[in-house]
Amino acid sequence: MSEPLVWLPFDPSDLGDPPEGLRYEVVDPSDGVPGSVSDVAFYVTPYRTTPDVADVLPRMTSLEVVQTLTAGVESVRSQVPDGVTLCNGRGIHDSSTAELALTLVLSSLRGVPDFVRQQDRREWRSPWRPALADKRVLILGYGAIGQAIEARLLPFEVEVVRVARTARDGVHGLDELPALLPEVDVVVLVLPLTDESRGLVDAGFLGRMKQGALLVNVARGGVVVQDDLVAALHAGQVTAALDVVDPEPLPEDSPLWDAPGLLLSPHVGGPSSAMWPRAHRLVRDQLDRWAAGEPLENVMTGDY
Repeated sequence: MSEPLVWLPFDPSDLGDPPEGLRYEVVDPSDGVPGSVSDVAFYVTPYRTTPDVADVLPRMTSLEVVQTLTAGVESVRSQVPDGVTLCNGRGIHDSSTAELALTLVLSSLRGVPDFVRQQDRREWRSPWRPALADKRVLILGYGAIGQAIEARLLPFEVEVVRVARTARDGVHGLDELPALLPEVDVVVLVLPLTDESRGLVDAGFLGRMKQGALLVNVARGGVVVQDDLVAALHAGQVTAALDVVDPEPLPEDSPLWDAPGLLLSPHVGGPSSAMWPRAHRLVRDQLDRWAAGEPLENVMTGDY
């Protein structure tokens, strides 16, 4: 019996000491699909997912496990065959995304984009700006990344309000949002994109936010109704910092480019020097478990 085949998006040597008894091939379906596709048992998807990454799944007739390098799995989930285990990249991007979320909050509140533009114009201005200290920050999507964001926020003397899909000890449920939004100064979105969360941040949501409050999105662009956000920005209802939009890349004619009070970053929450060491550790650990017949981590269920 031949050894089970694993497709990786990086060299097996990056894993340090990959488990024995497995065959490894480095494959990115966007660059071509080799004939071994029907033999693949464990598929680690490339970080940057394209339609090719998901479209190849039905051709993997020996497939047992799909391991993504992203926390969100919406780009591949619908194509995963029945009976195949889907695992996400929980833990890979916690540090990197939390750092960016904090960067966006501080940059927006303290006016860093204005400072950069003034430097380009050789202008010296010293305005008063809001501090993060003493603010109330709502984290919407209190999972691993939400917890990492909280850990970085707390030293700044803030109060953190935690919200998840369902309430639990110390964490509010989504149904409590209407009462919570008027009482917070910053809302950080870090929830997965699902049927329930798509379009969650609409005109009603934005209208409940405190006047001038800051919305930060490091989740998925589809969580926010873009036209409603543009209207709220022009009305001065909120300010915003977005690392994700829909679609991506942002079209040149998008009204977001010129919206007031908005800071944009080009979906860089995950890709940093912190990503690959954590990705390699997770994949190696998952392969060790799989080769030993042990339960996998980060298994995505129907109600994630």
